[in-house]
Amino acid sequence: AALGKGRECFLKAHTETLYVFLHMKLTLKYLDKMRCLRKRSAVSFLGVLVICLLFMNLYIEDGYVLEGDKQLIRETATHQLNSERYVHTFKDLSNFSGSINVSYRYLAGTPLPRKRYLTIGLSSVKRKKGNYLLETIKSIFEQSSYEELKEITVVVHLADFDSSWCEGMVQDISQKFAHHIIAGRLMVIHAPEEYYPVLDGLKRNYNDPEDRVKFRSKQNVDYAFLLNFCANLSDYYVMLEDDVRCSKNFLTAVKKVITSREGSYWVTLEFSKLGYIGKLYHSHDLPRLAHFLLMFYQEMPCDWLLIHFRGLLAQKDVIRFKPSLFQHMGYYSSYKGAENKLKDDDFEEDSFDIPDNPPANLHTNMNVFENYEASKAYSSIDEYFWGKAPSTGDLYVIVFEKPIKISKIKVITGTEDRQNDILHHGALEVGEKIVGSKKGRQCTTYLRLGEFKNGNFEMTDVEHKVLFDINCMRILVTKSQKEWLIIRSISIWTSQPPNQ
Repeated sequence: AALGKGRECFLKAHTETLYVFLHMKLTLKYLDKMRCLRKRSAVSFLGVLVICLLFMNLYIEDGYVLEGDKQLIRETATHQLNSERYVHTFKDLSNFSGSINVSYRYLAGTPLPRKRYLTIGLSSVKRKKGNYLLETIKSIFEQSSYEELKEITVVVHLADFDSSWCEGMVQDISQKFAHHIIAGRLMVIHAPEEYYPVLDGLKRNYNDPEDRVKFRSKQNVDYAFLLNFCANLSDYYVMLEDDVRCSKNFLTAVKKVITSREGSYWVTLEFSKLGYIGKLYHSHDLPRLAHFLLMFYQEMPCDWLLIHFRGLLAQKDVIRFKPSLFQHMGYYSSYKGAENKLKDDDFEEDSFDIPDNPPANLHTNMNVFENYEASKAYSSIDEYFWGKAPSTGDLYVIVFEKPIKISKIKVITGTEDRQNDILHHGALEVGEKIVGSKKGRQCTTYLRLGEFKNGNFEMTDVEHKVLFDINCMRILVTKSQKEWLIIRSISIWTSQPPNQ
């Protein structure tokens, strides 16, 4: 009865699915005529029924999905109706919170009973040119302090079906990183080929050649099995590729960002703008993401699927942080050894020195363009303030919630796309002696620290140049300009925690 009621609601909300059920009806009539294939027909009917129920579930539970994503799900589910070979996969996918039934081979190391703070996942296959996996693992460990190493687990999925290559890589990894394996910080796993879905004869979306479709489809499954394995190892999970260099003390930077996002909803935080590098998740979301990649493995590349996954879980916008913590270092791609020179120009090797930006109220008397409000220049997310042509005396003011001591200040104006929308003539000042109500607080006395040069301002050892606790900081326009003004980022480092 419950199924009938759900089916009735589903048909009312989505009339297009009637075609699916009509197709089922015609198929059953045809199968009835084939008496010699009754047993096979029963299996086909059950398979089609499971798929249709999943199709219904997607529409009922995800009513908020964007139309483009609905179309993607609908087309893929309809395509699967004609293929019995996927029935076992969809049975697993009907429970998105459960793990995928895969028996992994432990090639090196074993999971520890204690959960860590962060798991770092890598999936690697044999390359025709170059191999960067050992350098990537080395970078992870070398760029982490001893205290940080206590909170991380690195899982390497050797996803190539060439057993001799896997054995050779395990030997190299074990020789170079034996102490990390013994300490439980490094594991090497392998998912046997028998657990993979069909990788030949797949749909050629985007006119990709067959070998390209096979490569990216297998990569989706590689990642799905890796995510599935890592689901219960830690509180958070970050995906890296196997040709990445890490910034120093990246874990401390990640923890700082996570703490700053407490109380806000997020699915994915991004610490690199390239591919599937530096994408952070809550570990409790990994089973759903693993199922999602496996479900649509042949549809598109993994980094495209991630955009849909984020949208399906109601995070509409990208949340990316700068500076980037991870850099692509490989010169040759794992696909046919093709050249891959992509670099993240926001990467900083020494990103441990990320700003504190203590709590503050921000306002400006400039004419703000659209929704590029003042607060966006003070955020660590990749966004900025944008005002129309400023005049002499215009201000951008930061009023701190508590008096602070500042060690370093850095302000960047303009962007790569709009290199002339900088502050051509301006100064930076800090203030004390705050007056006014909570909403109208302002400082009565200001000290000028210096002028902007080429649109930027940077000063260190501020606490030695300013003898008072700072209540305010402001950017002052000293000469009118025709160009608009983008304040790309305002970074403040404190010499003591703001709550002291």
